[in-house]
Amino acid sequence: MPISTEPIGSIPRPAELVAAWSDRRAGRIPVHEFERIAERALADTIRRFEETGSPVITDGEQTKPSFATYPLEGLANIAADGVVIPFGDGHTRQLPRLTSGPFHYGTYASTYFAAARRLTALPIKQAVISASALSLLYPDSGVPGYSRDAFLADLVDEAVADIRQCLSYGADSVQIDFTEGRLSLKLDPSGGLLENFVALNNRVVDHFSPQQRQRIGVHTCPGGDQDATHSADVDYTGLLPTLFQLHAGRFYVQLASEKDPERVLATLRQHVQPDQMVFIGVIDPINPAVETPDLVRDRILLAAKYLPVSQLGTTDDCGFSPFADDTSTSRDIAFQKIRSRVEGTNRAARELEPS
Repeated sequence: MPISTEPIGSIPRPAELVAAWSDRRAGRIPVHEFERIAERALADTIRRFEETGSPVITDGEQTKPSFATYPLEGLANIAADGVVIPFGDGHTRQLPRLTSGPFHYGTYASTYFAAARRLTALPIKQAVISASALSLLYPDSGVPGYSRDAFLADLVDEAVADIRQCLSYGADSVQIDFTEGRLSLKLDPSGGLLENFVALNNRVVDHFSPQQRQRIGVHTCPGGDQDATHSADVDYTGLLPTLFQLHAGRFYVQLASEKDPERVLATLRQHVQPDQMVFIGVIDPINPAVETPDLVRDRILLAAKYLPVSQLGTTDDCGFSPFADDTSTSRDIAFQKIRSRVEGTNRAARELEPS
């Protein structure tokens, strides 16, 4: 029985593109020159993805400023001084802040999908940011003349449109990035914030038919940026029971970097529903050591002791470079790790075939 394997999304950008992103933000580069560099990076990413043998690929998020803020590109009603997210090594990332309503997306993920579609015949997975992450744009002090309820209604509409466009353009699947799920338990150990996040994301997913939800997945991890995380110290058992209340058909679960994977697998077994697929992380993007195909195979064989093979897939723990300026991992290492995931998954599938 074949085992599905998919990447999470981002691939480290070439040095030329990293520099171009910096120049673009500072206004030092013409738009057409940035687009030429970005197109070259995208084409190279697609080619190298194809060479790994991966049955499903992504665009590597080469032309996204970050996995979280792409919808805000081109908007004038945001300021830079929003919520600050601290990482374990001391560095931070800061989200923008909404300054006025109404809220709408400046860029939809379908634009990235369409650009990649022109370059490959392989199935393409498209990542989108969750409504719950973007809900953090609304300041605690409020927005004059624009209530939080009105903002959330607009946000849900835009998040639905983001997913629907990707599906209608032919995306093999759409992955909702939900890294703030685990972080929410650090901010609110009672779980109330997590429950609110899940309820908001279900407002989005519930717009889709049961058949469409089988192509919609949710990715969870403790964050991954510059070889650091924001919530790896949060116990998975506090997250997973509520996570699987999301009305999605696929779950992409970071696991390779967990200290006690069997404990996580036991929790997964307890909460996964019969109509849900679980893609376990078998590659740690933060660890510079490239996993061997045999190590990947062994991780899958362990997971198969807890989860039905018919509901089991493999993935990477996280994207390799979710922010455009993250150079902590090289492109070469990222693609070597992906190749190991693909080969290791194939080896496990062969071993799990009934005799």
